[in-house]
Amino acid sequence: MSSPTGAPDDAYWQRPDPESTPPGPPPAPTAKPTSGPAYQGPPRATPPPPDWRPPTFTPPPAPRALPPQDMDALDDAEGSARTVTYGVGLVAGAIALILMCLLCARALF
Repeated sequence: MSSPTGAPDDAYWQRPDPESTPPGPPPAPTAKPTSGPAYQGPPRATPPPPDWRPPTFTPPPAPRALPPQDMDALDDAEGSARTVTYGVGLVAGAIALILMCLLCARALF
């Protein structure tokens, strides 16, 4: 969108009249007078001191190997943990079922 010029809607976009006089050439650029010395570039950097690098340390030793795992013992432990979890869930479910039956029986009778 262009800025408004005060002309009617489409007058801004119409071609100029071919019988009108063309505009004159643009004025020639004038050289600006320099008011000071020319730019000499950035200042030279001072060299760093000879001991500018941070101290280096030797890398730590490689990590030790972990002890081997007994996969059969892990499987047995997981099985017994699953059995305990299912047992606790069954007991909690049975208690919840008994309580629900008691509450419903009390509400009905």
